[in-house]
Amino acid sequence: MAHTLSLQHTGPHVGVPIQAPRFSERTERAMAQSEAFCRARGARLTPIRRRVLELLHGFDKPLGAYDLVELLGSQGHRMAPITVYRALDFLIEQGLAHRLASRNAYIVSSTVSSGRTTTAFLICEACGDVNEIASPDVADTVTRVLREQGYQPRSRILEITGRCSHCRDVH
Repeated sequence: MAHTLSLQHTGPHVGVPIQAPRFSERTERAMAQSEAFCRARGARLTPIRRRVLELLHGFDKPLGAYDLVELLGSQGHRMAPITVYRALDFLIEQGLAHRLASRNAYIVSSTVSSGRTTTAFLICEACGDVNEIASPDVADTVTRVLREQGYQPRSRILEITGRCSHCRDVH
């Protein structure tokens, strides 16, 4: 049975039902890599953290914390929102997920990193599609500007909103 939920916290998706997550071979590989990454860093991917990460991998769109609470509840894993937020904090700290401030939502990281690199997201305001880009040129420029300004960032995530090529061509 497919579960649906209302994405109340992710901007353009408000009220749009989505299907249950798709767990693929790609998701299983990503989970195995994430577990190995955590083990190598001495961090523990607990069952709750693992489940939240699996859900993020199972969707193509960012999910709000309450979306995750609802999804977990629909699968018999009812838990308090604070538990989900703690799991998300861990995943972000480990570089396995990112918080998109403009959407108040979370998305899995396409590349596992130490968190010291600059990550940029292209966010479509029409369809909600999010693409993570990794560009050494962008990272180098941001690093240079931060150094010149004497600024110590807490996070190095850029969010660029607009319209993706598909939506731009359609509208």
